[in-house]
Amino acid sequence: MVSSKHTLVALVENKPGVLNRVASLFRRRSFNIESIAVGSCETPHLSRMTIVVDGTTPTVEQVRKQLEKVIDVVRVSDITQEPIVARELALIKVRSTASTRGEIIQIVDIFRANIIDVASDSLTVEVTGDEDKIDSLATLLRGFGIKELARTGRVAMPRGGASPLKVERDMPGRNGGERA
Repeated sequence: MVSSKHTLVALVENKPGVLNRVASLFRRRSFNIESIAVGSCETPHLSRMTIVVDGTTPTVEQVRKQLEKVIDVVRVSDITQEPIVARELALIKVRSTASTRGEIIQIVDIFRANIIDVASDSLTVEVTGDEDKIDSLATLLRGFGIKELARTGRVAMPRGGASPLKVERDMPGRNGGERA
């Protein structure tokens, strides 16, 4: 079977230890998490996780089912085969001199990125887009010397329509009643 990148999205309770429990499940199954992004979402007291893993579809499906059994996980969906909107953010600190600054600024403009900090020996670039866009910009900036690079990892959601993670607003907790 062919291994490929899968994008899982999960709604989890916003409590201490949840991220550790989720990551431990992947570790126990010998999955390397390519990226994981977590933040608050539209539902109070819940967070949204976007997890990118590499594996075969049946194996990832098995892990997804096990993830749903984790006490603080409300819903999980594999959106790999759906049309999605996916973005990543990167901050790239690149070496610059008076003679290279103009060329760097031109490259940044072509990628519709922003310069968010200027120092005498560097520029810090903020870029948002798909992974290929960020990889391409980083490749071009490597020629000037990248001092630091920080990436968020993918955040994603299905295009249009209803979310596969939709939950009722006043959903009782897992320990306090039925899940929505």
